Amino acid sequence: MQENLRRQLFGLPPRYRDSVRAITPGLPLFLYNYSTHQLHGVFEAASFGGTNIDPTAWEDKKSQGESRFPAQVRVLTRKICEPLEEDSFRPVLHHYDGPKFRLELSVPEALGLLDIFAAHSA
Repeated sequence: MQENLRRQLFGLPPRYRDSVRAITPGLPLFLYNYSTHQLHGVFEAASFGGTNIDPTAWEDKKSQGESRFPAQVRVLTRKICEPLEEDSFRPVLHHYDGPKFRLELSVPEALGLLDIFAAHSA
């Protein structure tokens, strides 16, 4: 979590490369913390999604110069908000099942999350 924010970079494992490559600058992004089950936001893509934008981020100890999360996108913090608890965002994510959900949000889902973050910040 801290490395994501410090580097202004989000990363995922290789199997998510296609999803990350679909990210375009300006797209709203959210960060799910699997440890706390909280959703953080609101972030914005500052680059196109790609592979190994920063290969030293989350470096694999066994393979120097290789990231454990090579599917990457640069981000900006659009608005600092309190993280959302599962109960508040679960109804918006129609495909949410415990810690599992699709990475790609529909437009209504993204707008719903933006509304929830705005309401919690007011």
